[in-house]
Amino acid sequence: MLKNRKIIVTGAASGIGKEVVKQCLHEGASVIACDINEHSLYDLKRSMDDRSDLHTYQLDVSNYEEVAKFFVYVEAEHSDVDGLVNNAGIYLAKNILDYQVDEIDKVLDINVKGFIYFSQMFGKKLFQSHRKGVIINMSSVSGMEGSSDAIYGLSKAAILGLTKSCAVNFSPYIRVNAVAPTMVKTSMMAAIPDWRKEDYLSHQLIDKPVLPEDVADTVVFLLSDKAKHYTGATFDINNGIYLR
Repeated sequence: MLKNRKIIVTGAASGIGKEVVKQCLHEGASVIACDINEHSLYDLKRSMDDRSDLHTYQLDVSNYEEVAKFFVYVEAEHSDVDGLVNNAGIYLAKNILDYQVDEIDKVLDINVKGFIYFSQMFGKKLFQSHRKGVIINMSSVSGMEGSSDAIYGLSKAAILGLTKSCAVNFSPYIRVNAVAPTMVKTSMMAAIPDWRKEDYLSHQLIDKPVLPEDVADTVVFLLSDKAKHYTGATFDINNGIYLR
């Protein structure tokens, strides 16, 4: 589905991001995998058998200068890039009453500003040359229904607004959609107590857990031409939990 495509994926070295990289490669795309953890990027490259169509780049998505430098690299080495998956994010699993100022800044810098920086620079690159492209933003059910971690929920709600606004601003050249998963079996969920996870999952209408590959399936679909009529939309993958 993604033959001859070139996709940037942030937060690419673990969890959902890693599965997105894997499936994009499987569908014929080349991938530029970005992550703050250089060692994890090395492991990612090795786990994909050092494929020549997988390129890795270490950076902090919340650092504007680093993101700008990355897009200079993209222009020089991968000027044909046409897809972006904004996935990098953190979850501290804290009550708003317990948040410190530096923690608030860190969550918003990574979960919101990182998406803004990448969207702005990717959008400018394609829009100004009237090139077609796709942006997929990783939000969360927390951004749609609220979260016990208010700062995380706030950040993911902001991504839904960013998605709709960018869909308008980048039309008709760049499609922009969001994916909002429920709890997914990744290392990020280790911060949630087992009793909380069990209670939450017990209300789902489908009794199969959502896995990273399930989310990646939706991302790949949205990147592909099969989703050519979707923009400004949110795809909530939640096993029907909020229907009752």
